[in-house]
Amino acid sequence: MPPYLDTVTSFADVPVTDAGVDTVEFLKASEGVVGLFDLLGNAAFSVVQNDLSGNITKLKTRLAAAPGESTTLELLVKNEQGEKKRPATEGLLWLLRGLDFTCQAMQKLQADKSTEMTQAFTDSYQVTLRQYHNFVVRGIFGVAMKAVPYRATFFTKLCADPNGGAPATQEKLDVKFNSWLGALDSIVKRMQKFYEDGGYGKGF
Repeated sequence: MPPYLDTVTSFADVPVTDAGVDTVEFLKASEGVVGLFDLLGNAAFSVVQNDLSGNITKLKTRLAAAPGESTTLELLVKNEQGEKKRPATEGLLWLLRGLDFTCQAMQKLQADKSTEMTQAFTDSYQVTLRQYHNFVVRGIFGVAMKAVPYRATFFTKLCADPNGGAPATQEKLDVKFNSWLGALDSIVKRMQKFYEDGGYGKGF
């Protein structure tokens, strides 16, 4: 079995056209982020995983109910407007927030090899999720971010072949990880602008 990033859909492979971001491939790539937290070996981050997974499920439910109207994320949101409840629109908004939190933390790790995991996640939390959380949830995240492993431990797991084969080199990992993160960042920013321009996040 190859290293983790070779086993999941990369955001760099998610089709983005004039019509929008491909829903099916985006959800596949997002599931890869959920699995990424398993490598942290920290049960405290189950709150993040559960939130990501729950919102992915909301989008899958909408996709199954209205596949022709949900081929891209943008179409999915637009076609849910006017309905009394908009679980997929809300789910996607929160999924994007969680992905942004993860992406910014990982980008900090990639940009400065001396930055430890705790600092990267704490800094990212301050500028992404914190503003949406109450006192209790902030406390849960505070505990989680103090319990993350050292960066060396995380990247060793990210490079490892679970079957005992030769691990990926740090250089090879950096190329794939930077591409993965760059595409994720681009999609998140695109969708954040879409929500802002259309006022789709009001009430959430």
